[in-house]
Amino acid sequence: MKFGAQVTVYRNTWDSVRGVAELLDQGPWDSIWYADHYLPPPGLREEEHLAAQEAFTVAAATASITKNLTIGHLVLGNTYRNPGLVAKMAGTLDHISHGRFVLGIGAAWFKREHEAYGWRFPSMKERQDRFEEAVELIRALFRSGEPVDFQGEYYQLDSAPLSPGCYDEPIPILIGGTGEKRTLRTLARHGDVMNLDGWARGPMTREYFRHKVSVVNRHCEDAGRDPGEIRHGEMIDAGAHEIMIGGIPTHRLDHYQLVAEEIIPAFD
Repeated sequence: MKFGAQVTVYRNTWDSVRGVAELLDQGPWDSIWYADHYLPPPGLREEEHLAAQEAFTVAAATASITKNLTIGHLVLGNTYRNPGLVAKMAGTLDHISHGRFVLGIGAAWFKREHEAYGWRFPSMKERQDRFEEAVELIRALFRSGEPVDFQGEYYQLDSAPLSPGCYDEPIPILIGGTGEKRTLRTLARHGDVMNLDGWARGPMTREYFRHKVSVVNRHCEDAGRDPGEIRHGEMIDAGAHEIMIGGIPTHRLDHYQLVAEEIIPAFD
């Protein structure tokens, strides 16, 4: 069993984030994860002036000061960046980290930050259509090794190379979200890692986890893909591979240390 931590990048400083990253890198932790927002969620107007550090920048900085941790996002919002740009940034970050990067991505949900920064906030259907198309495009760039042509409804590539490409192996694509009709179908078709945030809809249970996995498996069958190619996050005895712990403030290094000393060793 692997353990990671989602470290907040809101209402704090880079120096506090750096302190947590350095502590985790020296301990029994396997990974560190950052969210991707331009205003501090959940979107209180009186808090919009507070820090919300840009996710790719923080991840790249983390890659340069760590040696052991896998680095990723829970999760990037697809609507914030062109997917070709995302793939390019990911390839560069994968080289900075010497192959320790995982691309976590979702369809995006935070309407207010789109309004604040002048980005169009499409309908749910269009966001899901864009998301699936973007992940297909990114996966093609990660795995081709040659310039990629792509003609979608929303995104196009004209013999686009990915250089630098993935450092060693294709960068894993983690899909964030629980929607059974579209998000989990996108995972089954183009993703490598399932990330399930059961707490967003109530307490995580073994039954909830297994149900979502069964949905992914059905989508894999429809797509002609082996479900065993997809890794799972959360619930251990229900078949998960990694647990990400979130909610610990960056100034409470003692809490991270407590998890490292009292919880993680129990799963060795």
